[in-house]
Amino acid sequence: MQLKKVATEKAPAAIGPYSQAIDCGEIVFTSGQIPINPQTGNVEATTIEAQTEQVMKNLGEVLAAAGSSFEKAIKTTCFLADIADFAAFNEVYAKYFTGRPARSCVAVKDLPKGVKVEVEVIAAK
Repeated sequence: MQLKKVATEKAPAAIGPYSQAIDCGEIVFTSGQIPINPQTGNVEATTIEAQTEQVMKNLGEVLAAAGSSFEKAIKTTCFLADIADFAAFNEVYAKYFTGRPARSCVAVKDLPKGVKVEVEVIAAK
């Protein structure tokens, strides 16, 4: 199996020693995306809804660069800084993951750059 690093300038560059995604042939594993605006490199959104929208835009670009899409998602892992944001997060999430992939969603103590949400995806190609 050959592993291919996926990178696109349409999503934020990795802020650590990792790739935006890895293409394993028929499966794509994205790294977690946080709500960084790729044009500015900053977190601009302040609400859970706006941050989730930016995360989804970033994920969509990474999936597209890997030859995949939201419709081909198999599994997502979602991290929330506050579980009280669960319902509002789900409202935005449901617009993108219409195929209802398997999912884990947990609240965590902290996320990079103090954001409210991070999402990673495993998808078919």
